[in-house]
Amino acid sequence: MRRQESFHITRYARTYDRTEGKFLIDIRYKVKTEVTPRTIGVAEAFGIGVDDFRQQVIYDNVTLKIGPRDIVYITGESGSGKSVLLREMEKDLGAEAVNIDDVKPDQEKPIVETVGRNLDEALELLSRVGLNDAYLFVRRYRELSDGQKYRYRIARLLESPSQYWVMDEFCATLDRDTAKIVAFNIQKQARRVGKAVIVATTHTDLFEDLAPTVHIHKGWGRRLEVNYHPNKPDEACSLTRSLRIEEGTLNDYKQLAEFHYRSGRCPSPRKVFCLKRGDELCGVIVYSHPPPNVFGRRRVLKAEFCKLKHELSTITRVVLHPKYRTIGLGARLMKETLPLAGTRYVQAIAVMARYNPFFEKAGMQRVAETRGDRTLQEAVTKLGELGFKTYALASQETNLNCLRALSGEELARVRDVLLKVSQGYYKRLKASGKAYVLRNEYEKFIEEATVEMLARVLDRLAVLAQAKVYLFWTETQKSF
Repeated sequence: MRRQESFHITRYARTYDRTEGKFLIDIRYKVKTEVTPRTIGVAEAFGIGVDDFRQQVIYDNVTLKIGPRDIVYITGESGSGKSVLLREMEKDLGAEAVNIDDVKPDQEKPIVETVGRNLDEALELLSRVGLNDAYLFVRRYRELSDGQKYRYRIARLLESPSQYWVMDEFCATLDRDTAKIVAFNIQKQARRVGKAVIVATTHTDLFEDLAPTVHIHKGWGRRLEVNYHPNKPDEACSLTRSLRIEEGTLNDYKQLAEFHYRSGRCPSPRKVFCLKRGDELCGVIVYSHPPPNVFGRRRVLKAEFCKLKHELSTITRVVLHPKYRTIGLGARLMKETLPLAGTRYVQAIAVMARYNPFFEKAGMQRVAETRGDRTLQEAVTKLGELGFKTYALASQETNLNCLRALSGEELARVRDVLLKVSQGYYKRLKASGKAYVLRNEYEKFIEEATVEMLARVLDRLAVLAQAKVYLFWTETQKSF
C-alpha cells in the first residue's frame, strides 16, 4: 500500500495583543514525501532519505507591531509564506477585518445601485475611487474592466465598518501602471477615513505609491525582514513625474471624447491643453467662448456681456483617460492651465462638481448651485405628464421614439412646452452659433422643427435642467 505525503505541524503558535497591536507568530512543520519507485530512484541517485521527516520553519517567533491606521505591505516570492502570514493576521483581527475577496458584487444591477445609502453618497464613493463617469455609474459590475472592478471593490471597502482592509495577491491581475494608481488611491482613501490596509503581493514595485508604514519582506525558510516607516505618504502618484502639459487641438479632445458623458459636439474651443506621458494622451481640457446668460455669474461679475466676452472663458470639457483617474490629474490639468487660458476670468458650469471637488482643488471658487430656472423645471414636469421618461430625456433615441408615438395634438403640446422656456435658454436649445436668439427666431425654429430636431432639443433641455455648480476663477485669485 502506498504511503501518502505526510505534513506534520510541529509548532504552531500565534498571539495577538489588541491593546498594543502586537502579533506574535511562530509556525514550523515537518514534511516527508510519498514513497514510489521514482522517488526511491531519486533518493538512491542523490543520497537523500525520502522516508524521513524534514523540518521547515516559516515564522520563527516573529513579533509584529501593527496599529489600526497602518499601511502594511507584505512582499515575497510565491510560496515563501506571505499569504500564510496574512491569513493568520486576518484570523486574529476577526470582525475588525474585511477581506476584499469577501466583497460580492451584484453582477446584474448598475453599480450606482449597489453602493451608498442614497444617490449622492453612491456618486461620491464611486468618484473617490475613479469611477467618476456618468456612463460608468450605470454599468453593471460584469461590464467593467479588471482595473475598474478593483476600484469598485475599494468603494465597497470605504463603506465597510471594519477597521482593517485585507488584500492577498494585491493588484496581481492588473498592469503595473494601473497597479501603482490603485495602490496610491487605496492608501489615500484609507488614510483619509482613518483605516488600516494589509496587503500581500509578489510585486515589489508598489512601495512608493502604497507608502507603507510597515514593510514585511518574506524570504524563503525563516528569512524575514521587517521595516517600520513614518506615516508620511507622498503627495503624488509616482506616475505623475513623467507627465507634462502642452497646448493641443480639438483633435486631441476627440481622441478622448468617448470617455466624457457629453461626448457629442464640443463648443468651439478658445484654447485646448493636453496632459501627456511620452506619446500617450492622458487628459484634455477645453476652454471655450462664454455663453451670454449663465446663472451665478452676476454674483462675481457685474459688467455687461459685450464687455466680458473677450475677458471670460468657459471650461467646457475636462477629460481624463479612465486609467489615470484618482491621482489628482484633473485638478493639476486645470490648475496649471487656468493662467494660460488667455483671459482674465474663467468660469465652469459642472454637474460633477457636486460630487468631486477637483475644480476647487485647482483654485476655482464655488459660487452657486442650481437646477435651472422655474421654466426649465416646469418644462420637464409637463413633458413627464405627456408620457416622456424624464430620467431619459438626455437620450435622443428615446425622445424620438416617444415623439413618433404622439398624436398631432400631443406633439403641438410639446412645442408649446418648449416655447414657454425662458429667453435665456433659446440659444442653447436651438444650438445656434449666434450670440443671441430673438423670440421670433426661436418660435419659428420650434414650430418648424422635425421630430428628429425636437428630440435633440429635449436632450439639450435635460442637460440645462441638471443640477449644476457655477465656479469662477480670476487671474488675481491664488490657487491652493
